[in-house]
Amino acid sequence: MISAVWSPACLEHVPGAEIWIGVRTPGTEVPERATLIGSALAEAGAELVEAVPHDDTVLRAVHDPGMVDHLRHVWDQWSHAGYPEDPGQDRVVPYVFPTPAMLAGMPARTPTAVHARAGLWCYDTMTLVGPGTWPAARAAVDAALTAADLVAAGAPAVYALCRPPGHHAAPAGYGGSCYLNNAAVAAQALRGHGFERVAVIDVDAHHGNGTQAIFWERADVFYGSVHVDPGAGWFPHFLGFADETGTGAGDATTWNVPLAPRSGDEAWLAGVERLCAATTAYGAEAVVVSLGVDAAADDPESPLCVSADGYRRTGSLIAQLGLPMVAVQEGGYHLPTLGPLVVETLTGLTGHRSR
Repeated sequence: MISAVWSPACLEHVPGAEIWIGVRTPGTEVPERATLIGSALAEAGAELVEAVPHDDTVLRAVHDPGMVDHLRHVWDQWSHAGYPEDPGQDRVVPYVFPTPAMLAGMPARTPTAVHARAGLWCYDTMTLVGPGTWPAARAAVDAALTAADLVAAGAPAVYALCRPPGHHAAPAGYGGSCYLNNAAVAAQALRGHGFERVAVIDVDAHHGNGTQAIFWERADVFYGSVHVDPGAGWFPHFLGFADETGTGAGDATTWNVPLAPRSGDEAWLAGVERLCAATTAYGAEAVVVSLGVDAAADDPESPLCVSADGYRRTGSLIAQLGLPMVAVQEGGYHLPTLGPLVVETLTGLTGHRSR
């Protein structure tokens, strides 16, 4: 079984809730996700490795330093301003956003009020910040960086148990329960370790709009995603369509394979095969897998109905690329099956390696 990197600090983020279409609903990206995955991995014989702290160099190469600093400090600023007591909001929640509709082409200012600054960097109302959010998100980055270091040192494949997930975090915006983009950090770290071309294969049920945005104009990182069709009403709604292929130096280095709801294993696996073929054609020297298991039949966040066998076969198809690999945890929200599904995928990822 694959080595797995994680940090206990990843448990510190407790979202408390999500504000969805104005309604406060229970949060689904809960700490138990990481503990259940960790337990399943240990039972399967995985070696658990604690993440090594890293500085912010790679993180700031993929994210606007202003967003990084905002996430580092916003909870303390929110708490100091007294919002947990008046009006009684115990999480940082944005309420106004500097959208083109508001600015109408005029320059945006940096707001004085912390409750306004929240909307400067966060693009939805679901992704709340609490006292443990920054330590957890930053520890997830360290897990991804440690996994990349181990692969660069010769390990054929390493899994990073990142939590919170990251593929919806864009260069200068966070949302979709994601704060910092762990997969993008891993890909950037592999580039820094000397891999000239890196591919990110995203098998989360939802399109990784953040990862796509980070590498949209770059030729050195390929991004490919198979996911539920955003045109069928699924997050991230505005992005993830097949005609999005990159621009400038990054032209033709983005591939999206949107799938109809309830399409099942065969459509899913055909999409994975397309991404693997594109990765080979691109000439990737290493691969990062954004490993979400929320396309599973029982998951509350997706309608794609992928089976446990489908996840194992997903891993096997990617393993047949024979490339050095970092797998980074993304989504997966059905707690009873979450750990076993991750184990199934990782078993596939490590079972058919040619080098």
